[in-house]
Amino acid sequence: METITNAIQSLPPAAAYAIIFALVFGEAALFIGFVLPGETAVVLGGFLASGGHLDLALLCVIVFVAAVTGDSVGFEVGKKFGPSILEFKPVRRHHAMLDRAQRLLRERGGPAVFMGRFTAFFRAVMPGLAGLSRMHYRTFLGWNALGGLLWGVGFCLLGYFAGNSYERVAARVGEGVAIVVGVLILAALIVWRVRARRAEKAAELTWEQENPGVSDPA
Repeated sequence: METITNAIQSLPPAAAYAIIFALVFGEAALFIGFVLPGETAVVLGGFLASGGHLDLALLCVIVFVAAVTGDSVGFEVGKKFGPSILEFKPVRRHHAMLDRAQRLLRERGGPAVFMGRFTAFFRAVMPGLAGLSRMHYRTFLGWNALGGLLWGVGFCLLGYFAGNSYERVAARVGEGVAIVVGVLILAALIVWRVRARRAEKAAELTWEQENPGVSDPA
């Protein structure tokens, strides 16, 4: 953990901001959220801010702008290209989750955009599906901005306070115990991601059981 953090800290702050912006922006705009959820970069950015390498307030602004603009691009892609976005290979692999996202969007409308911000898969596809459904952009933008604000600031603060906890523990009981605390925090994040992935797999299995005659197009 310390080695990875030191490697990133060796980058100029401008480069770190640019990387975080690109990852958050690309989640929905370029569908990279299937590969690397932007929240990982945001938490790490908050951790670096706790050590003074980045400015927390500026980081929150950058993450918020990246989230809103990236989702807006995803919305326009869905609006312009329509059903073709559903043929995107990483999307087709998640039948059940995609069906759930579309159902949530039909039933909840704008609030579904807000709720989707807090789940990796929904965060990647919800803007495109909202555009595909011809949701009014004003409606989309309002809920998207609210979700982006709470999500962005929340995960920045998560990383920031995790980093501060590491520094306080290191000062009081030594570097070794501090590393253990850092590993526990990282483990908690990993467990959360694994559970989310298992939930996606369970949903996919349910979909396959309910649609036995439909083969996986991937």
